[in-house]
Amino acid sequence: MLKVTLVKSTIACTKKQKDTVAALGLKKPGDSNTIPDNACSLGMIKVVSHMIKVEKA
Repeated sequence: MLKVTLVKSTIACTKKQKDTVAALGLKKPGDSNTIPDNACSLGMIKVVSHMIKVEKA
């Protein structure tokens, strides 16, 4: 399991990045969510890696 935390706002992001952040279960800076450690999740993390912090849960 991975714990992802949104550290930057999605205001100046593309629609794809905003949709990816929402799919990760994050809404506003400071929000955290635990997601499974699989290929799909890692692909989403790669798209928005500059906006989130990832930790092992």
